[in-house]
Amino acid sequence: MFENMTEDQAKKQILDMVADYCDTYHNQKGPFKEGDRIPYASRVYGHEEMCNLVDSALEFWLTAGRYTDEFEKKFADYLGVKYCSLVNSGSSANLNAFMALTSPLLGERAIKRGDEVITVAAGFPTTVAPAIQYGAVPVFVDVTIPQYNIDVTKLEEAYSDKTKAVMVAHTLGNPFDLKAVKEFCDKHNLWLVEDNCDALGSKYIIDGEEKFTGTIGDIGTSSFYPPHHMTMGEGGAVYTNNALLNKCIRSFRDWGRDCVCPSGHDNLCGHRFDKQYGELPLGYDHKYVYSHFGYNLKATDMQAAVGCAQIEKFPGFVERRRHNFDRLKAALAGTEEKLILPEPCENSIPSWFGFLITCKEGVDRNQVVQYVESHGVQTRMLFAGNLIKHPCFDDMRKSGEGYRVVGELTNTDRIMNETFWVGVYPGMTDEMIDYMAKTIKEAVK
Repeated sequence: MFENMTEDQAKKQILDMVADYCDTYHNQKGPFKEGDRIPYASRVYGHEEMCNLVDSALEFWLTAGRYTDEFEKKFADYLGVKYCSLVNSGSSANLNAFMALTSPLLGERAIKRGDEVITVAAGFPTTVAPAIQYGAVPVFVDVTIPQYNIDVTKLEEAYSDKTKAVMVAHTLGNPFDLKAVKEFCDKHNLWLVEDNCDALGSKYIIDGEEKFTGTIGDIGTSSFYPPHHMTMGEGGAVYTNNALLNKCIRSFRDWGRDCVCPSGHDNLCGHRFDKQYGELPLGYDHKYVYSHFGYNLKATDMQAAVGCAQIEKFPGFVERRRHNFDRLKAALAGTEEKLILPEPCENSIPSWFGFLITCKEGVDRNQVVQYVESHGVQTRMLFAGNLIKHPCFDDMRKSGEGYRVVGELTNTDRIMNETFWVGVYPGMTDEMIDYMAKTIKEAVK
């Protein structure tokens, strides 16, 4: 097939065929009909993603390479941050972000075992898991309804002389009160980690300036799992404007090594064999010097290749999410006697991940959810509901050690019992949104 062709010509022919294959056999669903399954989220892609994926496969570099470099630069440019590190998942991004704050390079501000991190229990477990796994103590405060974010009036009560950080997520695209949280962190010299995995593209107005969520704190994290705002299949990112934190992030991501040379490059600093580290002999190969107990959290270049195509389309994804959210909320007008509908945080421009609904007294969530599901609309809970009620906390609950709760988690428990959500992903049509609204209205009658 490739006789008398150069490698570039052969590759072009393959990629042209891949594009034709994708356009012919993918994304070929017909118009929506009532009763068709409406997932809460789904991939939105075209032949550009598939061609990039195959292009990377043909190159067969496999680990982080040129597509990774391209994605990290484009993603940092989009967010307006100095440093971005691609990792293999959003959960790894949270692990990487938290562990960076334990680095001895941070001196007295480094998180040590027994130090406290303020967070919430109404969310996804991997926002909290890195602190517990390390031996830090999560301090749980309640959230607000209908914003579903951290109750900032509880921050001072949660503070102690052991507090080192606040690590909390923007719930389903709705930013938390960044002004109040940032002022609290600045006042007490605390680190702020924004788990931005469900809020990529959201903005918050602070000091008169619109900024992307994830860029206002010290470190932001993102996830590129298929249901999220953009996808690589699996994947995540950690980003910061702080050069020292970036050094720590990169080290923990890349085995804990001290060297900053990217894979496939040697001796960029020109001092690979002429320095002394720890108690190693003078001149020990710097590529094998370790300043942290790290991991290998890198993504593959094939994942990054998909991301490079997705990020070009991403602004359109955000606008469609906002459109779908607004249309669904307008269509549910008149249900407020029975349902609490979501409200954006003040001074925010959300990139909505989902549409949260809390059932009022007299409305049984389980009955509503079962009706909606039986009519083809997929639903989800707000992740853990109340994380400390889960089996993973059994031993800590019994011992009374390992975490701390401030006040009563009243709204957290209410969310666990009465809240669910439906999707607004950019592949949804107006007909799908209208059908979801119709079905939810029927369910609460």
